[in-house]
This record gives sequence, C-alpha cells and structure tokens, in this order.
Amino acid sequence: MFRRATGLLARRLISSSGSRARPYSTDLPAAPTADSTFVEAWKKVIPNIEPPKTPLSFMKPRPATPPSIPSKLTVNFVLPYASELSTKEVDMVIIPAATGQMGVLPGHVATIAELKPGVLSVHEGNEVKKYFISSGFAFIHANSYADIIAIEAVPVDQIDPGLVQKGLAEFTQKLSSASTDLEKAEAQIGVEVHSALNSALTG
Repeated sequence: MFRRATGLLARRLISSSGSRARPYSTDLPAAPTADSTFVEAWKKVIPNIEPPKTPLSFMKPRPATPPSIPSKLTVNFVLPYASELSTKEVDMVIIPAATGQMGVLPGHVATIAELKPGVLSVHEGNEVKKYFISSGFAFIHANSYADIIAIEAVPVDQIDPGLVQKGLAEFTQKLSSASTDLEKAEAQIGVEVHSALNSALTG
C-alpha cells in the first residue's frame, strides 16, 4: 500500500519532462512591488483619484534562489513587539521544533516547523547566541532564508535560575493538587515551560 501511494504521489509531483509540476515559491519570479490588479480595478471605477497603497506596495521583491548554495544562512527572527534579527547572515541556526531539535544550514530544504518551548541557537563563526523561546513557527525557504517567528523570547544569559526553580516548584505543586481539567492543563503547561527553561540553563 505504501509503495503504491508513493508511486502515485511521485507521478503527481513530477511531470513527464522530469521537472516539478509545482515550483517552490522561491523558484517563481519576484513579486511586483505594486498590486497591479487592484490598481487596474481602481482606475476603472475611480479614474480621477490616485489609488491608495496596499501592503504589497511596501514589500521588497522576493530574493531569487541562488544557482549554488551560499556560504551563509540569512535569518529574520521576529517577535510581536520587536525584531531580534533582521537579514542577519549566520552559519547555522538550531531551532526547537515540535519534532525535536533541527539544525538549519544554507541550502536547507524548504520547510515549515512548529516551535515548542526551548532554545534557539544562532551560530556565527565561533560565537553562539542562545534565546529561550516559548512557541512559534519557523519558515525555511529554498533560497537559504529563514524566518523565525516566536511569541516570546529572551536571551538565555538573562534568565534568573532562582525564579525558574521557584516557578517549577509552584507549578509542580499546582499539578499535583489540581482538581479540574482546566487547572491540570494550566499547571502542565507551567511545568513544561519551566522544565524547558531549566534545561536551557543546565544544558
């Protein structure tokens, strides 16, 4: 059954010429800097007034996929309230994916990964910068760009070990005394996050 499914999937993904039926987004031409469809529709309805700018107008063209694997990985690491890294060229990042630690080097296959509480390591030469992140997503593109979006993040060297141990003890106590499903779920999340924080400090 699995062999048959694999064959059917391969036939769908690969055209008769041997190329992919659906190219990756990074294989497509760069997106235009203006929403031409919107502008055309606007001019038909209100030709005497300049159309307003759409979000697409402020976006930079998509970087093309290089013909060879670059020596550096370009990383964007953002939070809802801040940008930690913007088009930063690094050697490698290690992200705490839900399926386990995942190392990302230049030329990595295009991937989307859900992130769990854990350590994000940014490697640049002999320097390693570590952040503890709560959750989020990582988008690895075929053009050796990586977009990492986290809900919360803090440099590991700014974490107070005493507060981590105190929080872990409190949530462990709450978990053992929880009487409802909601209390158990909240306590379990607290235990998992503080356990991950503790591992980040001791690992």
